[in-house]
Amino acid sequence: MSEPAIGSGPGRALVAVYGVFALAAGARAAVQIATRFQEAPLAYALSAFAAAVYIVLAVALARGNRILAFVACGVELAGVLIVGTLSLVDPEAFPRATVWSGYGSGYLFIPLVLPILGLYWLLRRR
Repeated sequence: MSEPAIGSGPGRALVAVYGVFALAAGARAAVQIATRFQEAPLAYALSAFAAAVYIVLAVALARGNRILAFVACGVELAGVLIVGTLSLVDPEAFPRATVWSGYGSGYLFIPLVLPILGLYWLLRRR
């Protein structure tokens, strides 16, 4: 009996949430970069990077690419923890919020929870 794909069952919910976050973070970053990049280039570039990571994760999970999804979840978790900590320790380094600022507090901490759920799902399905 073969194992179900990582993007099936509850994995579909992860694919959907990552897709929504990719769209939300990407649209927000695109507007910020196009209209006021000079105000906070690091913050806006990090939001665009987060959107790219979410796209990679959605596609990797949907296609069943376990290795890419695992690496992308690790990048996402590291990003949330590093940017979240730096945004609290040195708020002036982030004059505008990113998706990962304050551990994703602007997005109800979902950016902090998602990679943990993603890693759990990937490891559990092994």
